[in-house]
Amino acid sequence: MRPIAIFRFSETEGPAHFAQWLDHASLSWRLVAVDKGDAIPADPRAFSGIGMMGGPMSVNDALPWIDPLSRLLREAIHEDIPVIGHCLGGQLLARALGARVTRTPVPEIGWIDVETTDADAAQAWFGGRARFTPFQWHYDVFDLPAGATRVLTNAFNANQAYVVGERHIGFQCHIEMTADLVETWCRTGADETAAPGTPSRQSRDEILRDLNVRLAALQAVAGGVYARWSQGLSR
Repeated sequence: MRPIAIFRFSETEGPAHFAQWLDHASLSWRLVAVDKGDAIPADPRAFSGIGMMGGPMSVNDALPWIDPLSRLLREAIHEDIPVIGHCLGGQLLARALGARVTRTPVPEIGWIDVETTDADAAQAWFGGRARFTPFQWHYDVFDLPAGATRVLTNAFNANQAYVVGERHIGFQCHIEMTADLVETWCRTGADETAAPGTPSRQSRDEILRDLNVRLAALQAVAGGVYARWSQGLSR
């Protein structure tokens, strides 16, 4: 099978549990380190799937790689090559498919619940769960692309995840978290978590509380998502 392309946009926001799951499933992958200057591949058919991670930038920034990546994503959708986007990755997919990405009035930082919105998608992607607790760290949000189905929501930002054509999924929230990733973000984003916590913006102490328990629960959800997504990989 061709490798899965994983796009990294920031050195501190690598593939983490996504890569761990792929390794455990014996699925090969290739890192495209955009943050290190790697070129955007021209043809998505070189890959069995495309994954995108998070990053501190906005899809509305004037970055030279956004337009070629958008073309690659549109072609991947056209060729039925599965795409999964985590946070920035979900925003990039939404933008590539013509949806707006804007600043949110309510940024989210920390462990914040989401709810499933579609019974069939909840069963297919989330093990039938009505609610779970992913990690959040974002200031932008996406509108739904045309033809997409919203599959996750919460009280702060309605569009938390969407599915396109039953094969592609974009998240606003993070399901790829590991302890190292959480601790790294708490360190590099210390100014953002220094104040006393609020329901939508938690303090560092709140984020790190019961970390292993929270990660175990989230990784159980992520494993189901990645298993469902990998069923569509191009052979």
